[in-house]
Amino acid sequence: MIAGEMLNWSDLHPEDGEPATGGQVPSALLDAVLRPDDKVLAAGPHSLEVLALIAGRVTSVDVLVRSAPDAEEIADQLEGHPLRVFCGSLDHFGPEHGESSYDVVVALDGLPRLVGPDTIVLTWADALAALKTRLAPEGRLLVAAANPFGVERLVLPGVTATVPSDEAWPRDIRGSVEAPAGLKAVQAALGDAATAYAVYPSLVDAKVALVDASDSLAGVVAARAVAERYPDLTLMDPYRVVQDAFAAGLGAELAPGWYFAVGTDLPTVLGEVPQGPGVLLEETLLAALKIDDHAALRRTVPGYVTWLRSLDADAAAVASPDNVLADGTAYKVFGGSEGIAGSGDALVVGQLARFVRRSLEAASRQPWASGGDARDLTARLAAMAGITVTEELWASVADGNEPVTPTGYAEQLATIVRLSEELADASAQASWFESQLDGIRRSRPYRIGQAVLNPARVVVKRVRRTTGR
Repeated sequence: MIAGEMLNWSDLHPEDGEPATGGQVPSALLDAVLRPDDKVLAAGPHSLEVLALIAGRVTSVDVLVRSAPDAEEIADQLEGHPLRVFCGSLDHFGPEHGESSYDVVVALDGLPRLVGPDTIVLTWADALAALKTRLAPEGRLLVAAANPFGVERLVLPGVTATVPSDEAWPRDIRGSVEAPAGLKAVQAALGDAATAYAVYPSLVDAKVALVDASDSLAGVVAARAVAERYPDLTLMDPYRVVQDAFAAGLGAELAPGWYFAVGTDLPTVLGEVPQGPGVLLEETLLAALKIDDHAALRRTVPGYVTWLRSLDADAAAVASPDNVLADGTAYKVFGGSEGIAGSGDALVVGQLARFVRRSLEAASRQPWASGGDARDLTARLAAMAGITVTEELWASVADGNEPVTPTGYAEQLATIVRLSEELADASAQASWFESQLDGIRRSRPYRIGQAVLNPARVVVKRVRRTTGR
């Protein structure tokens, strides 16, 4: 106990807050940095798995956490490792505690959770300087920073910003431990030697970290991670927002957070990012839909279906348009995906129906009337490959004919506007046809025809009644 400790609090198991940082990405980063003879300081909450990885790779580890229950759990769970646990806040972690200098300082949770509610005056710059003073001359620093204007600010409903978590206690205005706003500001504070990683979907649950956030395939992985993190109704479709951010070159600036590595050379990608040429087939199809390119659809859909039929059942099940790379001459599965059950035409229609559902969820423009449901749109695409979607076939691939709801409020509004425009166009056309019909009825040829035909109709009716036919 070094003072500033929190006796009734846990960052490892928070009741209302983010858990300690962990996962495969920080582990991969540490694997690339640590050396067997290193002395390491792990500052802030890191998962037990991350701490165990560090302790198993180096000579000694000192852990600094503010939570007394967490300190006891770490000491108990990692007993037998070369590890010491200090409980308290960073401003009380003086030269008399731990080593005089460390080969590696790890703060992949960031700096805000290195202090407690009793720490009044400690800025982010002061906290960073305190960690740097414990770093050996040739030492390596790993530190994280949250982005105050990350992608979640664009996709989450604004009400979440008005309901602070338990750990968001008020702090003295002079002592905010939040990182400077923006990637450039943090990089300037750390210096040009810092390697910056854009982290998705969050610092505490990183699935991918990228030095180059302009890679479109990396953008797909990041978009999937964000969409999985926010599966409920959002302001905008998180998958499309991240995809568009990467396409605009803003993947790093809008990342939920960043890792910074100082004093070491590292890989440019952390996490599973498939490599190779091509773009997602889904993006090709969506581009054709947006500009009413029926010719492109009639080329692309049959080619995809032919390739899909050539695969074995397991490979075809995961070969959805959103999980297939196409380079114009060949296709290949991109990564992991939820499989589609079935075989033959049922599997093909199921994959096409998945694309239709995703396009409707993203409120993508359709080259056909929006009044059609998912089945009608799927049937149009299937017909391009020579498949007729019957009632029985559709029942085998769909749970029902419930309308597909757009993922975000913005997409819902866009769909409503488009439907309103189409309804207005249809109403205008109906009014025009009605006026044309009314003009025909008032015309002289029409009245003459009616005068000639009406007596004949009367005679025919009388004959039928007489003959009983």
